[in-house]
Amino acid sequence: MTGDPPVTGDELVRVLATLANPHRLRVIGVLARRRAYVSQLARDLGISRALVQVHLRKLAAAGLVSAHLELSEDGKAMKYYEVNPFAFTLTPETVAVAAETVSATGDQPVDGGPE
Repeated sequence: MTGDPPVTGDELVRVLATLANPHRLRVIGVLARRRAYVSQLARDLGISRALVQVHLRKLAAAGLVSAHLELSEDGKAMKYYEVNPFAFTLTPETVAVAAETVSATGDQPVDGGPE
């Protein structure tokens, strides 16, 4: 992250693994333009609500999105998602620094990869 302390290896692995899925990249793309709820995202992306929810959970676990409950005009609770601000600078040097702090080994699964 720019201007912040160096990203840890575990954070970098988590974020990159989470963004390695095309659906999650597309979710971030929509949410970068406007906040939305699950049904809106499902329509915009042409995928099921259940699949959108799976991807939103993984994005939230990586700290990339957050959700807020609001009441609609008809009193229905709506959960809106939005992108959390983030910026990662990937250079050989930043990766080398992050690599020094990776706690997982290559034989341990990393959640968030492509599905």
